[in-house]
Amino acid sequence: MNKRPIETIMGILVLCVAASFLYFAYSISNLRTVKGYELTVKFLKVGGLNVGSDVRINGINVGTVMSQKLDTETYQALVTISVSPEIKLPVDSLFEVAADGLMGDKFIKIQPGKDLDVLKNGDVPQNTKDFKTIEDMVGELIFSMTGN
Repeated sequence: MNKRPIETIMGILVLCVAASFLYFAYSISNLRTVKGYELTVKFLKVGGLNVGSDVRINGINVGTVMSQKLDTETYQALVTISVSPEIKLPVDSLFEVAADGLMGDKFIKIQPGKDLDVLKNGDVPQNTKDFKTIEDMVGELIFSMTGN
């Protein structure tokens, strides 16, 4: 009979500690979506890019992948991204699907261009680079070594 109040108090204490760990993990994980202007980027291959993935410039998160769908006419992947409003991207910026290491998460890497005109909400950037798989890179290497 005397053990029940102690077990109840310990159970409540364990739940409080677990909740504080979850809050701490969420607060430092930077899982919030970046709200800003939206762009639709067209790729032939996205290689496992997911909704919620980062959009980065020089490794700094400046946006979020909001959605992706297939264009039924051109069979290109249409990826809608949200970019932070304080980031003004020139129209000649390069949008590339990249990965964190060999098996890491996929993200969109932006290399800002030099043009004076900037992208606006709803624009479709023209300068894109598709995701390259390991098979693609090995095939290119073999092709270049054979001299064809």
